[in-house]
Amino acid sequence: MTQLNIAVAGAGMIGQAHIAVLSQSDRCTLSAIVDPSPAAVATAAQAGVPLYPSLAALFAAGKPDGIVLATPNHLHLPQALECMAAGVPMLLEKPIAATLAEGLQLQKVAEETQARVLIGHHRAHSPIMAKAREVVDSGKLGQLVSVMGSAQFFKPDGYFASGPWRTQPGGGPILINLIHEVHNLRMLCGDISAVQAFASNATRGFAVEDTVAINLRFASGVLGSFMLSDTAASARSWEQTSQENPAYTTYPDEDCYLLAGTFGSLALPTMRLKTYPRAEDRSWWKAFEVGVVGMVRDDPLKRQMAHFADVIQGRAAPLVSARDGVQNLRVTEAIAQAAKTGLVVSI
Repeated sequence: MTQLNIAVAGAGMIGQAHIAVLSQSDRCTLSAIVDPSPAAVATAAQAGVPLYPSLAALFAAGKPDGIVLATPNHLHLPQALECMAAGVPMLLEKPIAATLAEGLQLQKVAEETQARVLIGHHRAHSPIMAKAREVVDSGKLGQLVSVMGSAQFFKPDGYFASGPWRTQPGGGPILINLIHEVHNLRMLCGDISAVQAFASNATRGFAVEDTVAINLRFASGVLGSFMLSDTAASARSWEQTSQENPAYTTYPDEDCYLLAGTFGSLALPTMRLKTYPRAEDRSWWKAFEVGVVGMVRDDPLKRQMAHFADVIQGRAAPLVSARDGVQNLRVTEAIAQAAKTGLVVSI
């Protein structure tokens, strides 16, 4: 099979992660890097591919089969429009855009032109999430009732010193980290219809939140609670429990989600399952059947790139569409609004 030529725009941390995945892919190959920064010169030289200062320069030299846009958020809309105008399929890193209004504009053009756009919510490609969805859909948990989630971790002082913008509005964990969790929750429980939240900056004292307690109502009637903090010395986060990113130390005895239904519960990512064997035996005085759902762990970034190849070749519709990206951003902005106003925000 002929390999697809994939360019990567943005040679920062996430861009380099995509470059590493492409170096191991049997369906795609890195064909170019687009980045005007001097630091990108070494990255391109090491990868052995040409470096272009702009998308226009790349397209003038020859259009790739697809492109990964791993650039800063404020560039997502103009660069995505440029790619769609050129007819180049894209894997656009989350969030879909810097603001909901920009995201809606991008979605409108993508749908009108039938552009091939995959939004980079890579956890959607996690085999853990796929198996959890399978368990929920199978009815083993009964009617889904609730979900409890946690993303609690400690960001070191150097994280803020190297990027002082992270101490200012827009730099807190709601807009930086929570959008990953929103997509996970939507995958597991469906669309979110209302949110409320309390936020605090009492620990670090920055002009932005460091801890947030969130309540969620899903369109299905499921209720959820979520604890978010970047100053809590805790291992209850996806990165520290899923074993999917080798950059993080992981703790296989910890979970960060608990799904509960009328017949049982499932903890993620350990996949510990507790169910009642018969309807007539459901009682807190009765014992659960206890087990672990079998599954194979794999790198979601690698699986995402393979799916992008399918999208480029017309073999699959994007697992995470522009519409999904907009809805994730909409929920995240609603949580920020709820924390600021103290009101229940409908979505």
